[in-house]
Amino acid sequence: MILSVSRRTDIPAFYSRWFYQRVREGFACVRNPMNAHQVSRIRISPEVVDCIVFWTKNAAPMLDQLDLLEDYDYYFQFTVNDYGREVEPYVPEHSRRLETFMRLSEKIGRDRVIWRYDPILFSDRYPPEFHLESFENTASALGAYTEKCVFSFVDVYPSKNSVSLNRLNVHWLSPEALDCFAGELARIGKQNGLALATCAEAADFARYGIEHNSCIDKALIERITDAPLLIGRDQQREHCGCVKCSDIGAYDTCPHGCVYCYANFRRNVAAGRKKACDIHSPLLCDRIKETDRITERPVKSCKQGYQQLTLFD
Repeated sequence: MILSVSRRTDIPAFYSRWFYQRVREGFACVRNPMNAHQVSRIRISPEVVDCIVFWTKNAAPMLDQLDLLEDYDYYFQFTVNDYGREVEPYVPEHSRRLETFMRLSEKIGRDRVIWRYDPILFSDRYPPEFHLESFENTASALGAYTEKCVFSFVDVYPSKNSVSLNRLNVHWLSPEALDCFAGELARIGKQNGLALATCAEAADFARYGIEHNSCIDKALIERITDAPLLIGRDQQREHCGCVKCSDIGAYDTCPHGCVYCYANFRRNVAAGRKKACDIHSPLLCDRIKETDRITERPVKSCKQGYQQLTLFD
């Protein structure tokens, strides 16, 4: 099993104590976002977790206790943009995130920290020239601390982030201008020793050496674990190349408040749920209720040669 921590919220930034408690206890629970009374209990011991994929804008709260993960393989997807407070209200300053990124890379290795420059949005305040300058500055700082940068362009979800994006007067480039922009990113990436890839993008920039990315990346996980995996695709969106994983996050629990976010768009709800987080509850920012129906999720290692079904005793 690949464990995702988490597409739905920034667990490293805000809930690292909760996550480490789940590691100690060996399981976590997840409420079905489509059925509020259905809860899955998931074993997360090293015997069944092949790799953990962390998603974050701030890994600093995790750094002091990484030794608790010594029996796990894992890597980080670490987003470093340089937007203002009107876009990312509560994200730490750019310089602090660069410092945290470097510290993390020094601890676990540059091959296990992927820089994400996404989502890219264009507006009067953030034209292509802004992004190219910001990207170059960040790439020059992080080139020695990562092997890869993943980028994507902002997606609009009518019921989630469209109003906020309209307030910023976000606009889109023509296909020709977008291609030219991607070529400049590739040039900067090459100068700093970075491989570039896109996340869930239809556009093909292969002629610049830019690949279509798999964020839950089978090839990278096989390299980190030194073992072949028997695992299928888990296409989250069109053009997504990820393989299957189990995500233990919860929607509307991330207080970063980023206006482009599609997973946490009710800021007042997210802030309140964070305050209510109990590190001893198996559910993130939630508690088991009498009306919940809890089922054990069958989990197993995906490493070839270890395919026994592994359940709770």
